[in-house]
Amino acid sequence: MTVVADVIVVGGGVVGLTTAVTLAERGLRVRVWSRDPAGATTSAVAGALWWPYRIEPAERVGDWSLETLAVYEELAGAPEETGVRRVPGLHGGERFAALGEWAAGLKDAVEVPEGLRVTLPLLDMPVHLEWLERRLVAAGGAVERRAVTGFGEAAAVSPAVVNCTGLGARELVPDAGVRPVRGQLVAVENPGIEEWYTEADPASAATTYFFPQPGRLVLGGTAEADDPRTEPDPDTAREIVARCARIRPEIAGARVLGHRVGLRPAREAGVRIEAETLPGGALLVHNYGHGGAGVTVAWGCARAAAALVG
Repeated sequence: MTVVADVIVVGGGVVGLTTAVTLAERGLRVRVWSRDPAGATTSAVAGALWWPYRIEPAERVGDWSLETLAVYEELAGAPEETGVRRVPGLHGGERFAALGEWAAGLKDAVEVPEGLRVTLPLLDMPVHLEWLERRLVAAGGAVERRAVTGFGEAAAVSPAVVNCTGLGARELVPDAGVRPVRGQLVAVENPGIEEWYTEADPASAATTYFFPQPGRLVLGGTAEADDPRTEPDPDTAREIVARCARIRPEIAGARVLGHRVGLRPAREAGVRIEAETLPGGALLVHNYGHGGAGVTVAWGCARAAAALVG
């Protein structure tokens, strides 16, 4: 076998790139194989507020989330470079009692009648993904545009493969428990809103949130399980704007800049971080199934997967 890398990471979204950076900064030769450029992945569409949202298993998510929170708090010191800012906001209707033990790690969260007020990392994903690619290259890694039809392709040129394929894991593993959860967003001109807002009903496919990002206000959203549509729905977009405008009326008149749809890679059994041996002896480490919280757990999961690589 002609070895071209110590590790090949399959998948170039936030989880794949963060895992690749973690491995490369440990001194391994890393290549990322990704069918799409980072800006065309589901990660690029993410609203990208740090928060453990729609992700399992609960007993592990807290630690992964807090590890990632600590990294983002450091990266927020250079927001124009990293795309990470600390922004105040309100989780409407949220209460500490409904959260897991991880909530004790929130530094300045305060319960108010309307919900939970807290300052959290908010990521401008196109900027952050570009920064991750630059950090990977600086550590000696590389990103290659390559569609993969099986992990054996990577195992043929590397002794270790990490599966960060998100929704693609449904066919590649194959894992029938991986399901798309459709999320639709609307980007509008920001009418002067400086704080984020979220309100989510776990029993409903409709959520309400707005995130002030550089040059735009991102409105959402939806969480439509098993809906593979990638085209924006005009009626859904109007409903999103209307829900957000009920919270901040000035949103109703904001000029629409664009529409985006992303398919969150949910998994019935939750995140899978696990190692197995491929035919021929190569190591395959899985890191997928992050649902709507890949950004929230990216660094914690990357370190857990890297530990299995060795």
